[in-house]
Amino acid sequence: MVASASQLDDLLLQLRDADPTAAQIIAKEIELEWSKSGSASADFLLKRGRNAMERNEFDVAIEHFTALVDHAPEFAEGWVSRAGAYFQTGLLGPAVHDLEQALALNPQHYEAILGLAAIFEMLDQPKDAWDAYSQVKAIHPTHPDVTEALQRLEPQVKGQAL
Repeated sequence: MVASASQLDDLLLQLRDADPTAAQIIAKEIELEWSKSGSASADFLLKRGRNAMERNEFDVAIEHFTALVDHAPEFAEGWVSRAGAYFQTGLLGPAVHDLEQALALNPQHYEAILGLAAIFEMLDQPKDAWDAYSQVKAIHPTHPDVTEALQRLEPQVKGQAL
C-alpha cells in the first residue's frame, strides 16, 4: 500500500530530527514508500529496470525506465531511476531533465537533489552543487554523502581562510 502524503511528511519530519542510526532506518522507509507506484505494472517495470542496473545493463535499464515514465509519468521514482541510468551512460543532459521532472513531482526527493548535486560537481559548477547539497542537508541532515561533499566544496564556494 502506498503511504499517504501526510505519512511521508511525517517520515520526512522524523528524518530531519533523527540521529544518524535512526535516520538510516527512516530513510530506507521513505525510499521504500517512494518506490511504490500504486500500479502493479509500474512496479514491475521499476523492478526490471533496477535489476538491469544491478547487472550494469544500463541501456536495458533505460528501456524499462522509459516504459515506466511513459506508463506512469506522475511517478517520480521512474524519473529518478531513469536519470540514474542516463548518468551511468554519460548522458548528463537527459539525466538532469529527468531529475528536474522528478523534483517537479516530489520536491523533497533528496536522492534526486543529490543526483543533481553530483552532476553539477562533475560539470565544475561548485556553487550549484553546494546549493543542491545544502538542500539535501536541510531534508536529510545526516545523509552520509552530504557533509563530506559540503566540506569538499566549501573552499571553492566560500573561499579559503587566510
